[in-house]
Amino acid sequence: MKKILIGLFVILFSIEGFSQVIDKIEAVIGNELILTSDIESQYLQYLSQGYTEKGEVKCQIIQDILYQKLLTHQAKVDSVEVSEKEVNKELERRLSSFISQLGSQEAMEEYFGKSILEVKEEFYDEIENQLLSQRMQSQITSSISVTPQEVRNLFDQLKKENELPLIPSQIEISQVVKIPEISLEEKSRIRKKLINFRERINKGEDFKVLATLYSDDIESAKNGGELGFVSRGDLVTEFEAAAFALKGDEISEIVETSYGYHIIQLIERRGEQINVRHILMKAKVSSESLLIAKQELEKINTLLKSGELTFEEAAKNHSDDVSKNNGGLLINPSTSSSLFTTESLPDDVRYSAEKLEEGEISSVNLFTMNDGTKAYRIIKINKKIEEHTANLTDDYSKIHDYAVNSKKQLEIVSWIDKMIDETYIRFEDLILECELSKNWIK
Repeated sequence: MKKILIGLFVILFSIEGFSQVIDKIEAVIGNELILTSDIESQYLQYLSQGYTEKGEVKCQIIQDILYQKLLTHQAKVDSVEVSEKEVNKELERRLSSFISQLGSQEAMEEYFGKSILEVKEEFYDEIENQLLSQRMQSQITSSISVTPQEVRNLFDQLKKENELPLIPSQIEISQVVKIPEISLEEKSRIRKKLINFRERINKGEDFKVLATLYSDDIESAKNGGELGFVSRGDLVTEFEAAAFALKGDEISEIVETSYGYHIIQLIERRGEQINVRHILMKAKVSSESLLIAKQELEKINTLLKSGELTFEEAAKNHSDDVSKNNGGLLINPSTSSSLFTTESLPDDVRYSAEKLEEGEISSVNLFTMNDGTKAYRIIKINKKIEEHTANLTDDYSKIHDYAVNSKKQLEIVSWIDKMIDETYIRFEDLILECELSKNWIK
């Protein structure tokens, strides 16, 4: 049997994924049906991503769908549950992604020829089944672990077979960040403007029009400031508290968050989910505040280079970034590790880091934070690891993860073999044409 994908293939409402095809039942797995459209939509999505090699791709897609359906069937047999809140949250996430692709909610509704409520109703069951299959897979592999000896055995096997992976060069970086302070005059200007907007809306002006024209949240402004349905925990604390306290079409007082200043209007509430629109205004940093921040960081840099202050102390006591809680250490969001490949570093960090040797500290550099705010930063190169063949000293965690995934793979294959014997399975010609399907026939 070919390798089953540990990460389930999930359709994110890609445009090509919903081309119309003539539907018929291609397979039955327990109580679950596989339709022609299930196969074709994923195949079209594969082609839309620029891949040209076809080969056995469609058969591999069929193999993955068979596995998903088997998981879903068994999850229902075992009474595995996902809550309505979980399904709606995932549905909102995927719809937001699709709306972003098309540019607006209206464009999405026009594409489907349905209202957003009708689209949600159509795809609710599909999302629920995908979440059930993911939860079932997690249950199958949840007890899998490996011992240090198993990791060493795998390393020895890969080494013997000359299959040890090549590890790209990596770098570990710490930073100290100074964010310029916003003047009281600027805060007052923003507040007055938002108060004016609030008064205009209360007198009858359209919140959506004002959000489209003036909000600094560019993405939601395209949709009249609307965020779509969100659950508790999805929003920053101050915004969430104000939003969930609203009733009717009430408009909030001014809310200050790390993103700036907001006024919020409730659109609809469904239990612990709300849909709101907002106008965000970001305060402008004065050239004087920028200069003060730069001068403060230059003083800190002088103390660092003279040895009067350690980088960890500087980060902890003087940095304005959350990384100060970790001694300034940057964490790679993709791996949760402190190591980055050069390519995975943000452009402005990479430009400075490539010039420095291990242990060196940069000069003070201006950069733009994720929210668009200008700030100053100094970085230190804690560690540089050159490209190398994997070894147990530097790459134990990677080999450990590889060992865990290999063991999970064997567990899944064993589970599939067992469930095939216990589950009603019927195939039509399209699936029977694939060599892979023979493993699913009793």
